[in-house]
Amino acid sequence: MHTLSQLTEIVKNFFAEEQFTGSPSLLYEPIAYTLADGGKRIRPVLLLAATEMFGGNIDTARYAAIGIETFHNFTLLHDDLMDRSPVRRGKPTVYRKWNENIAILSGDAMNILAWRYFLRIKHPNLHSILSTFEQTSMEICEGQQYDMDFESRNDVTIDEYMEMIRLKTAVLLGGALKIGALYANAPDDDIKHLYDFGIGIGLAFQLRDDLLDAYGDTATFGKQTGTDIRDNKKTYLFLRAIEKASPEQRKQLLHLFSTTPENADNKINEVLNIYAALDIRHEVEKQIEQLHKKAMESLNNIKRPDSDKQTLIEMAQKLLNRNI
Repeated sequence: MHTLSQLTEIVKNFFAEEQFTGSPSLLYEPIAYTLADGGKRIRPVLLLAATEMFGGNIDTARYAAIGIETFHNFTLLHDDLMDRSPVRRGKPTVYRKWNENIAILSGDAMNILAWRYFLRIKHPNLHSILSTFEQTSMEICEGQQYDMDFESRNDVTIDEYMEMIRLKTAVLLGGALKIGALYANAPDDDIKHLYDFGIGIGLAFQLRDDLLDAYGDTATFGKQTGTDIRDNKKTYLFLRAIEKASPEQRKQLLHLFSTTPENADNKINEVLNIYAALDIRHEVEKQIEQLHKKAMESLNNIKRPDSDKQTLIEMAQKLLNRNI
């Protein structure tokens, strides 16, 4: 069994050994630019950890790990363009460094590359693996559309928001774990518990991301903060604030989230002041802890020794406490 840091290094080496080059150069350069920067590599590490937990050889899941991370980064290219995000991992986003058309086409190419990686190694469970990847991919698109739909709605509920982030974020963590377990021929019941664990930590991960967008340091976080407020995103913070707000505070929040000022700093500060008055940061922290606890209950239901689960336990704790 490898530790979390060892698996992270293994994934790093996997990508260092790949060549994301080709012609025309303007198709491949943004791919290399995106994948060379690394990021947290959470999804491929989860995939490999799941394979090992059930006694599988991570070499059999190598290309699936590269594929799942390539797919994740494809979604970021398009997401940054749709959200008009200027910075990702401390660098200009692809559409800002090149242009919008290049971001769209290079993203499409990354999606195709992801499927190509999954097909590199034959496996008895390949049909189930590809079916899981296909379902996960479609659900992420559904989640992204819900996210965009919510921007123009003032009646979004917390339940709707949680379903949206389940689709947009959590299913890829759950899917990575399920795929990793399939490479190791894990029992169906354990795969279900593992998937539920992934959904739980994925939801907690996204709520932490919401918090960091509002309160994180740009230099540490790696992307511009306050963008959710600037872009009128109906995050958990906003929706919980609407529930707790006085009539006057609610009116002010709805007004602020219907504007797109040229200079958003004042808007961001006004919203954060309302959040502070309503203790929203603490509310979100409590919800993250509850999601983490539920995820750990699912992990505990898996019929494996605790020593086999240690990497996933460490990853869940790391995601719970992250500041980037």
